[in-house]
Amino acid sequence: MTHSRRNFLKTSALASSAGIIATSPINMFAQTPRPKEPSGKGRLTLTYRPFDLQLRHVFTIANSSRTVTPVVLAEIAYDGITGYGEASLPPYLGETQASVIEFLKKVNLAQFSDPFRLEDILTYVDKIAENNTAAKAAIDIALHDLTGKIMGQAWHKIWGLDGSKAPSTTFTIGIDTAEAVREKTREAAPLYNMLKVKLGRDNDREMIEAIRAVTDKPLVVDANQGWTDKHYALDMIHWLKEKGVVLVEQPMSKHRLDDAAWITERSPLPVFADESFQRLTDVLKLKGAFTGVNIKLMKCTGMREAWKILNVARAAGMGVMIGCMTETSCAISAAAQLSPAVDWADLDGNLLISNDIYKGVTVTDGKLTLSDLPGIGIEKSNK
Repeated sequence: MTHSRRNFLKTSALASSAGIIATSPINMFAQTPRPKEPSGKGRLTLTYRPFDLQLRHVFTIANSSRTVTPVVLAEIAYDGITGYGEASLPPYLGETQASVIEFLKKVNLAQFSDPFRLEDILTYVDKIAENNTAAKAAIDIALHDLTGKIMGQAWHKIWGLDGSKAPSTTFTIGIDTAEAVREKTREAAPLYNMLKVKLGRDNDREMIEAIRAVTDKPLVVDANQGWTDKHYALDMIHWLKEKGVVLVEQPMSKHRLDDAAWITERSPLPVFADESFQRLTDVLKLKGAFTGVNIKLMKCTGMREAWKILNVARAAGMGVMIGCMTETSCAISAAAQLSPAVDWADLDGNLLISNDIYKGVTVTDGKLTLSDLPGIGIEKSNK
């Protein structure tokens, strides 16, 4: 069998197992060279280690503050090729480095000899235990990185997406004093086309006015379930629209879907689900309650399910945002592979930390710039 024929069969098998919906022709034989042609006789080997991300500023949302985000970094090796993955663990997600490591200890990838069996492998991983979505995402991301490297293709190309259509990303301004918010805005406004503002405490209007004293760039607001009265929330949304806000995330508690639907029906701005939305099975449950959904790899178990969510949401007539936790360029670059197909991107998690150990997706004139490196498009940093 010829080298090209062998590559074609591998790519076709992966497309079938991953449920690919191509939107444009794909060059299966791209110029990017393979690191090494696998023999097909290898075994998948999983390794992992804890790591702490140091935030550049104290990060405050409606119900918490932190200066560090714990993560677990994962690697899956196969026949001399390595894929990288990550589990990011902000407190509200409910996972810890210890729980992730305990989960990963249960994962037996040695039983699989073919990394292209994505559906089989990730279905097996998902069934090991309930929840543990960030731990599962670490494996999913590493496996996608690995298979993309074997094919010599970036995943946005495998999905048939045009990397040049990646959108601008928002940059997040956490809850703070008016003076601190003005200073953060002065730093961020020249670099980004759109800012994201955390609200949900008792200084919402002060936060917005502080930003507006510095810039008139469009704003996205994330209340993180901080508003408790639907009439107050709707009044705020009308006021926010006058202040140049273009989208609102999660105005009310995730348990109050009727209130969310009431707000969305009357809102002059699109209202997107964040905490209310976790996995694929939630999409159709939220139709009518929200304008769209914010996909986060750490909540939905990774790239495989994120791609399915995107297509189901589109079929349901809902908007799509791709978001993140505080993450290295590993998980951010993985999420960015879907970005050319979404309406909104909030992929700034790697920009909020000072000790990123990977290089991947970058921001140029406020816009996401995807790498053509194979897999999720990253390499290890020299830091």
